[in-house]
Amino acid sequence: MKKIENIPYCKTANERQTLDLYLPENTDSFPVFVYFHGGGITSGSKDEQKFVGDVVSKGIAVACANYRLYPYAVFPDFVRDAAAAVAWVHNNVSDYGNCTDLFVGGSSAGGYITQLLCFDKKYLDIHGIDSDKISGYFMDAGQPTSHFNVLRERGLAPNRVIIDQTAPLYYAESGRSYAPMEIIVSDNDMPNRYEQTQLLVSTLKHCGADMNRVFYKCVENSGHCEYLDKQDENGRYIFADMITEFINKIISL
Repeated sequence: MKKIENIPYCKTANERQTLDLYLPENTDSFPVFVYFHGGGITSGSKDEQKFVGDVVSKGIAVACANYRLYPYAVFPDFVRDAAAAVAWVHNNVSDYGNCTDLFVGGSSAGGYITQLLCFDKKYLDIHGIDSDKISGYFMDAGQPTSHFNVLRERGLAPNRVIIDQTAPLYYAESGRSYAPMEIIVSDNDMPNRYEQTQLLVSTLKHCGADMNRVFYKCVENSGHCEYLDKQDENGRYIFADMITEFINKIISL
């Protein structure tokens, strides 16, 4: 595995606008997975993702990206950062080998950001990328309504359920050919996260999305994102296998 650290994806010197690129040994043909960490949009880092090596060992490149956080950002700064990171990978990963597919994903706050990139087309449109043409989205434990810290920014109670322009669910609509996606939640997730995730899946079905390309997974006997750092009996990260299984499933469609 080759690691290239702290690549700026914007024309700034802000370390929160950088990504790390992990490349497999064989770069003759590989997909790439752009990943956004969790942390409530207040914490977290690209450097903390233990699962990456196990994904790369399966021949998949990974780009782990930082993005601006509260209190130094306001909505939608962090979403715009994520779109810029995806655009950098889209435009530059071919310099490192023959990249065949581009996947985007994230956990918790990163899952919320991933959902916005998927459903609200304007963020990637700015970079000339059609969000429906991404190879696939991996939405892990994201909040499909307005994120609780986005509500706090607006002086609202964080437990309110609001579906407006800051909510991924607001943009679910009929007539779109959505990219394949996997939507993940835990059975003992954050309060109301399980129910909101069910609403997202139900709304996609109601809007006529191709449910053969919408995959849903409930992780049993788990709290919010507890599986990220868990390993199986062979020492492999469970989360890495979830990612690689999704990517391989989509490539084989």
